[in-house]
Amino acid sequence: MKLKLLLFVSAIGLIATTANAQSIGSSISVSMLPSRPAPYENVDINLSSYSNNLDSVLISWSVNGQTVASAIGKKSLSVTAPASGGETNVTATIYLPDGTVETKMKIQSSVMVLLWQANDSHVPPFYRGKALPTPDSEVKVIAMPEIRTSSGLVDSKNMTYSWKKDYTNNVDGSGYGKNFFLYINDYLEDSNNISVVASTVDQQFSSQASIDIGTAEPKLLFYENDAELGSLWNRALQGTYKIQGPKTIRAVPYFISPKEIRTPSLVWSWFINDNPVSLASLNKSLMPLSVEEGKHGTSRLKLEIINTDKIFQSVNKEINIEF
Repeated sequence: MKLKLLLFVSAIGLIATTANAQSIGSSISVSMLPSRPAPYENVDINLSSYSNNLDSVLISWSVNGQTVASAIGKKSLSVTAPASGGETNVTATIYLPDGTVETKMKIQSSVMVLLWQANDSHVPPFYRGKALPTPDSEVKVIAMPEIRTSSGLVDSKNMTYSWKKDYTNNVDGSGYGKNFFLYINDYLEDSNNISVVASTVDQQFSSQASIDIGTAEPKLLFYENDAELGSLWNRALQGTYKIQGPKTIRAVPYFISPKEIRTPSLVWSWFINDNPVSLASLNKSLMPLSVEEGKHGTSRLKLEIINTDKIFQSVNKEINIEF
């Protein structure tokens, strides 16, 4: 979310005396949206006054010394931000009855990229997607600002960062060189908004960005585990799985914590037709199946995984086994 920054700027009186010019200028305020634009982004500038009627006076605008607009009541102007590291100077000349006032603004653009990852979210090997955060999981957000000055590109490690989580300042996570932010997502929220402002030490240049990071639910999928080829990741088993001899099913939880699923905090419970099944193997993700000769029918296979450390990350799934 972009916040509208209200800038109270000093003004220079061209006709009135110095004291009177300061009095006039103090009643003129300027708002720029966005306050920290990206390169070539449109910037809206608006003038307002609590003591002067700007709708009835001539207002002239110039950009980098060139007049671009002039009209009675011309209180706003739209300007394109410069390239990264560039600077655009905007001047508004306001012809008030008590004197003429100049209001000067400087527009500097910068680039900010935010990258995030779920630190403790499990996905299987060769998974092409991104590990998603689930309730109570840890998320890391990395800020990659690109701020150019006359001296060149500023090192991101030499900046000051001000982080916010859900529009609330995070003092502990902010500071010099803190270009990444760690947080535990809230199980009561579907998403979290993370924003940051990166500034040079002298506060002359800054860049900002925000991102909404959603929360997913853990899920469980079954795959056929072939004796020679291993797990057949190209097709998840759904609905009814037909077997004619010994088979092994591999269960894979997605987005559950921790990444190492062979942990005591994850309790695996297999059931066939609601009857608990005890596995001799220490690998609880593999369920061997066999069919008695001459037997035919359908059984319901179910797995429940309970996360004893994070109760909102428990998951279950069932399929029918036809034999």
